[in-house]
Order: sequence, then structure tokens, then C-alpha cells
Amino acid sequence: MLSRFQNRASTSLATLAARPATKRFYAAAAAGEQELKKTALYDYHVQHGGKMVPFAGYAMPVQYKNMGMLASHLHTREKASIFDVSHMLQTRVVGKDRKKFFETITVADLHQMPVGQGSLTVFTNEQGGIIDDTIVMQQDDCLYVVSNAACADKDLAHIRKHLADFQNKGGDVDLQIINDHSLIAIQGPSAATALEKLVGKDLNDFGFMHGRFMDVAGIPCHIARSGYTGEDGFELSVPTPEILGITEKLMAHPDVELAGLGARDSLRLEAGLCLYGNELDDTTTPVEAGLTWTIPKSRRETGGFLGDSIILNQIKDKKSIQRRRVGLIVQGAPARGGAEILDGEGQVIGQITSGCPSPVLKKNIAMGYVKSGFHKKGTELSVKVRNKVQNAVITKMPFVEAHYHK
Repeated sequence: MLSRFQNRASTSLATLAARPATKRFYAAAAAGEQELKKTALYDYHVQHGGKMVPFAGYAMPVQYKNMGMLASHLHTREKASIFDVSHMLQTRVVGKDRKKFFETITVADLHQMPVGQGSLTVFTNEQGGIIDDTIVMQQDDCLYVVSNAACADKDLAHIRKHLADFQNKGGDVDLQIINDHSLIAIQGPSAATALEKLVGKDLNDFGFMHGRFMDVAGIPCHIARSGYTGEDGFELSVPTPEILGITEKLMAHPDVELAGLGARDSLRLEAGLCLYGNELDDTTTPVEAGLTWTIPKSRRETGGFLGDSIILNQIKDKKSIQRRRVGLIVQGAPARGGAEILDGEGQVIGQITSGCPSPVLKKNIAMGYVKSGFHKKGTELSVKVRNKVQNAVITKMPFVEAHYHK
């Protein structure tokens, strides 16, 4: 039975590598006619057998010759993997009014966030929809922000529009794009051990969603204890001329391998984490997306962000929530993005946004949206896959227990 599942999972993930990037796996992948940008590690990926595919305007590795997606997924869960995420948008928000400004365009409470701490937050629009999800970290003299590569252009346009309005009213704030640093993530149970060898310090007191400036192999870097896999791990912002050397030094650890977009997608799905363009878009509110927890109590009381009346009303009046993000275990073939979700009477009540065979659970998992009332754990539904109706059940997320450092 296990062998049959592994074969199906390998085939399913291999299909990803064999076809062009699509919204299902890579939100807003670059159009084939555009000249793809390359990260500073492009040649390194190719030298190590990386299969390069278009993603968000970049040529990025989907997998590597020495290890398929399934094996790479399991290696990350059991040891550690390095992901090149240099395509993501890194910015600084500076000026004495930076916290006040950023709170007008996100749901974060930056006035209560200590220096060195970070949080997932969302940019919202006037209708309460999510323009993008992003990580913001409090630093001594700025806010350090990392946003999705696929949303970089629209994020910058949105920020600059509201920045200009804020500045015209006398606000002291500005935006700086970080072009001289590359970004890698090392994820998995062995990540801390591998990194400790390069920083020369025990990292046990380095908390999840915290950031520090540290020397890595003698190079000044910013390190955040965070990631997109559900495992312990770190994201390193490294001066671009030094990124290859640091990557090679991390790779020298016997537990560390390279991993690509394919494993990254299945890992984040097992962890119940959203992908912009699949689970999140500008018509979906944080409440509908199950991200109410990103809105601190203080912001629920004061509002002051775009779309606050709609979002706060949904928090107060659950009957106003029309749909909710859910996790499902699906019988039969894997349910992919776009598959219809049906109630017991065969009526369409929602749609799958992401789905794949879970390498850890040996079951087919999926996320999607259903009408409110059908979102309770244990609710039995069905999913239409290739015109065949298959049983499904609402399941608590994450599908696989998270192992964030405590």
C-alpha cells in the first residue's frame, strides 16, 4: 500500500516538473515570452542539477537531479534543506512615522512589537481583501519587510501610492528597496545545528519569528527564525557577493541538501500555509482566509487599516462571513486547484485552491473555500475530480504538526 502511494505521489509531483508553471503551483508565474531574471545562485543551481522553471519572472529550481521532489520533501522534514528565495521582495520602511504609516496599510500592531520581533501580516485594500501576505520585522531604525515575489510590482505600487499620500500630509517615512542582499532559507530539524557552525553560537535562545544581525562565516547578515515549511528554520539575508560562499558552507553539513519549488509547495501545504494566488487574493478577507489571528486585539479595537469596517464586522458578526478556508482529506485521486467541492446533495458549495498527496501522511490533502456552515471539522463532503465525485472530510490544519522552535 505504501509503495503504491509513493509511486502516485512521485508521479504527481513529477508532473509538476514536466509542465510549465501554473497558478495551481506557482502563483503568477512569469509569461514564457518574458526574459527571466536570475538569482545570484542560478549557476549554482544548474551545476547541482537544478531543473529551472519560470516563477514570478525568475528562473527558479523546481527540483534537483540527485533528489526528486518526494525525497526532497521528506529530507526537509527529517534533516534540512536550503531554498533559494532571493526572488522575494526585501524592503525597509524608514522614518520616525514608519510604524504609524505601515499600520495604515497592514493589520499589524507595530507600536507594541518589540525590536527584534516579527510577525506575519497582510496588506489590505478598501474592500477588506488581501493584496499580499508579508513578514514584517521590527528593527532599531526601520521595519524590515519581506513580500511575495509574484506580488512585488503590485505591492510596490500600492505602498508607494499610500506613501505619497502620507508624505503629503507631513508624514516622515520612506521606502527603500533592498537590492544588494540575497535571501536563502534553511529549513528542517538540522537547520540550527548547521547554522550554529557558521555563527559560532548556540541558537537555542533565538525565538521563532525573531530576527538578529549576526556574522555568518564572518559575513554580516540578518537572520530571521522563520520559514514556509512548518519546520524549524531560518531565513538569511546575505550581501549578494557572499551568498554563494555561505550557501556552500551550509551545504558542507552532511544533513543539508538543496530543495526547489516543488518540495516547497508540498511542504507548505502539509503545514496548512497559504499561497498567494491560490488561497489568498484581493477578494478574500483575512477572516475568510483563517488569518484573523494576524489582527491583534489592539487593531480590532482601533481599526485604522484599509477595509477595517468590513474585516472588523466579520470578526464581530460571524453570520456575515460567507465562506471559509478549510483543509480536507480527499479519497481517490488528488484534488487540484479549481476542483468543485460538493455538499451531501451534490450542490456546489466551494472550490479547492491547492491539493497534493501528502508524503508524510500518505493521504491526499487539499485546501479550499466552502460556504460558512460547512467548515466544521469532521464535516463529510465530496470533491469532483475529472468529473468523478470523491469523498472528502473537513480536517483540522496543519495537516502535519508544526515544529517551530519554542
